[in-house]
Amino acid sequence: MYDYDLLVVGSANADLVIGVERRPAAGETVLGSDLSVHPGGKGGNQAVAAARLGARTALLARVGDDGHGRLLLDAQRAAGVDTVGVLVGGAPTGVALITVDPSGDNSIVVSPGANGRLTPGDVRAAGSLFHASRVVSTQLEIPLETVVEVVRCLAPDSRFVLNPSPPLPLPPEVLAACDPLIVNEHEARVILGDALVSERPEDWARILLAKGPRSVVVTLGAEGALVASGAGVARVPSVKVEAVDTTGAGDAFTAALAWRLGTGDSLAEAAAYAARVGAAAVTKPGAQESYPTAAEAEAL
Repeated sequence: MYDYDLLVVGSANADLVIGVERRPAAGETVLGSDLSVHPGGKGGNQAVAAARLGARTALLARVGDDGHGRLLLDAQRAAGVDTVGVLVGGAPTGVALITVDPSGDNSIVVSPGANGRLTPGDVRAAGSLFHASRVVSTQLEIPLETVVEVVRCLAPDSRFVLNPSPPLPLPPEVLAACDPLIVNEHEARVILGDALVSERPEDWARILLAKGPRSVVVTLGAEGALVASGAGVARVPSVKVEAVDTTGAGDAFTAALAWRLGTGDSLAEAAAYAARVGAAAVTKPGAQESYPTAAEAEAL
């Protein structure tokens, strides 16, 4: 019996958000809204999203011994996340500078801070968390060497989910563990690199699958998603909503999908559920505060 449905290993950032009429060009200054500060980071977001849906969730991350770090810990605990794996100190808490335009599109610059100090040694020291978790999810806002160590510490029958954001070339050891590898269009293009010989997302999914993952999901925003495995490629339709703010929606999608895979859903079933959760998240401003409960996701 597992203690946790999902262990998230990843980043925890304070999101510093400003609304703008349009994003500035090089050398240009634009005026924006009042600054708002929200708990974020791809790891923190995924953990809160899963816990909000009802998943028993733990987070392995590092924050600074500062006000932003306390904000993040409070937000995790309020959502029901077990923070036993959250380490404190070593550097200031990571920060994301986010501008959001009227259409809901965002641009983000991340200062990793303490996230960059989450080490392979920290992963090894948390071995009991890995053996207690049905699914392990991570991203690339922490060092790649730490993600490699996550793969090496997986329990024999647990499932590994990776969203390679921000995208980097991935070692074969990591690719081979992914079940699934979850990418958006930008991440797919970067990881495919010279292998990008088509503009069709179905082809991207097939080529990515050939690189070694056990399964692949390509998210396509308002166009839904594609799932690819040994059984073939299938399209998952989107849920039509009025987008207010897309910040963190991909993290909500990944968390929901990872959790549902652990409950026994097929990849297509889990992706369809995740699409509902991601759609619900874009209808409200912010990242973690926009994440739905299971009842809210089902009501879409």
